Amino acid sequence: MRILDAVVELASRTLMSQITLDDVARAAGVTVQTVLRRFGNREALLDAAHEHGVRTVVQERRAPVGDVRAAVEVVVDHYEHRGDSVVLMLAQEGTDTRVAGMVQRGREVHREWVIECLGSLVESTSDREAVLDLLAVATDVLTWKQLRRDLGLDRATTADRMEALVRAVLHAQPPHARPGVAAARTGELLDDPVEA
Repeated sequence: MRILDAVVELASRTLMSQITLDDVARAAGVTVQTVLRRFGNREALLDAAHEHGVRTVVQERRAPVGDVRAAVEVVVDHYEHRGDSVVLMLAQEGTDTRVAGMVQRGREVHREWVIECLGSLVESTSDREAVLDLLAVATDVLTWKQLRRDLGLDRATTADRMEALVRAVLHAQPPHARPGVAAARTGELLDDPVEA
């Protein structure tokens, strides 16, 4: 566990391609031979560390089902702890196929979290998937990054903004379900309330 934790910690601040067995052994307080004896090679070590990281993330993001505020607080806490390292991983996905696979698994974990925590608040309609898409964006690490890092908002304000996004998605009707919108788009409803 200590060796896997060391890999996860190193990956939070180092490009995956630059993490060496020496680095891992040093961070874990063991020898390279111990790492090799336990995992066989660097690739197997990274795979095991990734699975360990996924299990850790799933545990960290546990939230009460159907409670918007609690879900947002949990995911913001998670991003406060791991958001910058996730952003570093995202920056590598275009040049490292291993990282690309890890990032894709992270997206799946996030989608599963949205469905588990917020899915009960989404109506069972033909637009359910679209609403889940929007909830995933509202609670995504890049949304957190834009608010927290790019705009420099504090943690509490970031959580408030993300909660507002989630609630807006949950309360909004899809555009084609709003009376008159679809017709107006096709020219069937062109009433202009402004008199000449």
